[in-house]
Amino acid sequence: MSERLTTGDTAPAFTLPDADGKQVSLADHKGRKVIVYFYPAALTPGCTKQACDFTDNLDFLAGHGYDVIGISPDKPEKLAKFREKENLRVTLLGDRDKEVLTAYGAFGEKKLYGKTVTGVIRSTVIIDEDGKVERALYNVKATGHVAKVIKDLGL
Repeated sequence: MSERLTTGDTAPAFTLPDADGKQVSLADHKGRKVIVYFYPAALTPGCTKQACDFTDNLDFLAGHGYDVIGISPDKPEKLAKFREKENLRVTLLGDRDKEVLTAYGAFGEKKLYGKTVTGVIRSTVIIDEDGKVERALYNVKATGHVAKVIKDLGL
């Protein structure tokens, strides 16, 4: 089981391919606040709801200095299909090796329909301008999560 991040931790650095296969790093966002959310799979109902919610609120969040990055274990081709089908504007990155998911505590044992399984733990980590964890939320719900993040951040 991976270690969960807590407030004040340094956010683990990462470089992953986006939906177009272009490498995107956390360092590319230095000086900006970043909301990194981890989701199990593109093109599934809960993940679609969450990605659409982030897209719908992207301008609002950007206006308050936040960039949004979604990370799943999907291949860039699937992320591109997801982006096109749902008209998503958030940056989607693929972590095929699950190294970043693990580093952020977003991969490990979880309950799914009463059974213990190993997989992606739906999580959101909010990182400040200096690369420190401002807030780490685990086992979040797809529906209503973005509104809760906005409320929790006092935006």
